[in-house]
Order: sequence, then structure tokens, then C-alpha cells
Amino acid sequence: MAGIYIHIPYCKQKCHYCNFYSFASSQFREQFVDALLNELSHRKNYLENAKVNTIYFGGGTPSMLSTDEINKIVKRIFTLFQVEDGAELTLEANPDDLNEAYLADLKNYTSINRLSIGIQSFFPQDLQYLNRVHDVRQARSSIELAVGNGFTNLTIDLIYGIPTLTIDNWKQNLEIFFSYQLPHLSSYSLTVEPKTALNTMIKKGEMQNVKEQQSIEHFKILLNETGRNAYVNYEISNFAREGYYSKHNSIYWLGGHYLGLGPSAHSFNGKSRQWNVSNMRKYIGEETVENIIEEKEILTPGQRFNEYVMTSLRTSWGCDSEHIQNVFGYKAMRHMEESIKEFIRDRKVKKEGSKYYLTGEGKLFADGIASALFL
Repeated sequence: MAGIYIHIPYCKQKCHYCNFYSFASSQFREQFVDALLNELSHRKNYLENAKVNTIYFGGGTPSMLSTDEINKIVKRIFTLFQVEDGAELTLEANPDDLNEAYLADLKNYTSINRLSIGIQSFFPQDLQYLNRVHDVRQARSSIELAVGNGFTNLTIDLIYGIPTLTIDNWKQNLEIFFSYQLPHLSSYSLTVEPKTALNTMIKKGEMQNVKEQQSIEHFKILLNETGRNAYVNYEISNFAREGYYSKHNSIYWLGGHYLGLGPSAHSFNGKSRQWNVSNMRKYIGEETVENIIEEKEILTPGQRFNEYVMTSLRTSWGCDSEHIQNVFGYKAMRHMEESIKEFIRDRKVKKEGSKYYLTGEGKLFADGIASALFL
């Protein structure tokens, strides 16, 4: 199980809450694509001939690329790597980019077979708070056009916990999603990250701050409504019909290997992690590909254990004590089993056989529970 992630850092404008490496420009576009193709050629051995199950264009706003540019990148990947038949190829897209012509070209002239559309909300006051480019009409139109052009593997993003988002409007956001009969939803709590415009404006009193209780209420509604509509909460922030789980993100959660390309992109081969420079000029300007790697770390057994606990607990597959014993040893398994007992008593975790799962209540405290189990 292996994947390729391609980071496209371009945006039309920067969302207030975003802390990913991106910028409101398309400067150096031609040089960037050339550098990306060059990096692909030099990293062709990173996955050690493993079959590639997924290719994911993330960002930033990958839909700012032309279909010719996307096709050029995809063709290079298919030339250099063993790509599995029927592999999942995802493009993240903003609603304002998805017009009829662009979608038709995506469908007919590229191998993209999955779209992830950044809707975030169907209400204008929320979009304004987040500083999104698109409007409500474009949000709905992008979904309808994507479906009309034959994209059946389709997911949208919705954000909850926005100060302007009322309980009733949050329920309406979900009802609109259900009305389209889409197979997948990614839904995240708004988080105020350091060094973002949102954090600065909240500190200056220019924007309302996020309220924890509001986010909790929204999350409980999310769990209830998606469950009632037969969506599986297979990872805390992801909900899908059977057969439509994100293969790419599942690689991250299940400990698979992945190659990250582009500025700021991360790679993992099971033993070490590395990430590229978060600087476009350096990315396109370095003479050797090795010089774009900002840092590399060899993971200790303890770090690998902690990562397994953190990711597995977030999923419907659970954290498996037998797997821990087989991979990390008896002491690590006993440590986890002893440390998790208090959360079972508090009904935040349930045990079935050798596996441990977060309950609905436990999902509210996922990070804290995982960190309490760390070595």
C-alpha cells in the first residue's frame, strides 16, 4: 500500500484559517511544474517498486493547474512508477474553478477519478468569515456540475465550529450534503492556528473567537446525522458510504508508505520521515533534488509506537494490542493496556477482542487519550 502526494501551493486568495504552505499567487508556475517533474524523476526509487494505489493533488488549490499541467504530471508518474489498475487519483478543488469546460477536460483527458471540493459551508456569512473565494451559488453549482460530468467518487469538505454558524445552519449544511447523495464527507472543527490571519484578527478583536462548546455541539450533531443517514465514521473527521473510504488518507492512518512532492511535502517509508523546504524559490532554484529536503528523521521504536496509537485510535479499525505486541513488543503492549484502562472506565474507549475503539464521547478527546498512551 503506497501513495504519492503532490503539493500545489497556489491559491487565488489565502483563507483566514489556513496554516498550510500556500500563497495567493501563481508566480513561477511553469518553473514549478518543471521542478516537480524533475523531483519525480529523481525520487522514482523512494517507494522501492511498491505498487502505487493512490495519487493525491493537495494544496493550496490544485484546481488552479490547467488540465494539461495535471495530465503532464500524471503521465510522468505512470511512466516512473508501478501504478495499480484502478488506482485512486484525487484532485482537491475550489468550487469557483469547477466550470463545465474544466470538469469535462478533467474527466476526458486526465486520469483524475476522484474530486475533493472545498465547500466549507453553504452560508455566505461563514464563507466571509473564512475568507473563501467562492459564493454559495458556486458551491452548489460545483457539486452539480461534477456529478453531471460523471464524477461518482466525490467528497466535499464542511467546517463546523465557525462562530457565525448557528445550530440550525449547521444542520442545514448537513441536509444539503445528504440531498446530493454524495458518497463521502470530510468535516473538520475550525481551529485557530498560530501565525494565521484568523489568529491575528482574533487577537486584535476584529473577528469572533471559536467557542469550544459550540464545536462540541456541532460535532455531536455531525455524528448523529451521518449515522442516521448510513455514513460510516471511519476516521474522526471522515464519513463515507461503504466502498468510498479515501484510499489515500487511509494510507496515512494505516501506516502505509507515501512519497510527497512539491514544497513542504512530507514523505514516509516506514522507517524515516522527510519533508521538503517550504519555500518556492528554493524549491525551483536548487541544483540538486537532495537540496530541497529540509529535514529527515529516523523514527525510533517509541516514535513509531506513538504514531500507530495516534492514528489507529482515530479510525474505525481501532488500535490493536496484538499488533502492538507483534511489532513493538510485550512491554509496549502492556503499557498501552494499562494506560487505557481509565478511559474504558470513563466510557471514552471500548474494547472488542484485542482492539480498542473510541466511543462517541471519546472522539471529543482523541488527541488527549492518545497522548496519555504514548511511550
